[in-house]
Amino acid sequence: MSTPEIQSVLSQMRQLAADAGGVSRSGSIDGRGGFSGELRASLERINGLQQAAGEQARAFQAGDPSVSLPQVMVDSQKASVAFEMGVQTRNRLVSAYKEIMNMQV
Repeated sequence: MSTPEIQSVLSQMRQLAADAGGVSRSGSIDGRGGFSGELRASLERINGLQQAAGEQARAFQAGDPSVSLPQVMVDSQKASVAFEMGVQTRNRLVSAYKEIMNMQV
């Protein structure tokens, strides 16, 4: 790929990112949006699901009549699936990072 083609692709990527709201005018990634913000929000949602499932399980074990076993199981499965998604995302990110680091310049 020639230099003008690379510059064209970079320009298009910057424009798409700016349209998505994740890039500031200087071209740097803004922590409020973009990938890092979405990753942080996802991790917080996973943590919230795990905490809610734990609280449901403790309430059921304590004999709280407002908490049913199916409710506890569903919340537990939601937390488990979300955690697995987080682990797979981390694995993919680490793999991509290693691949980029092994590239010849």
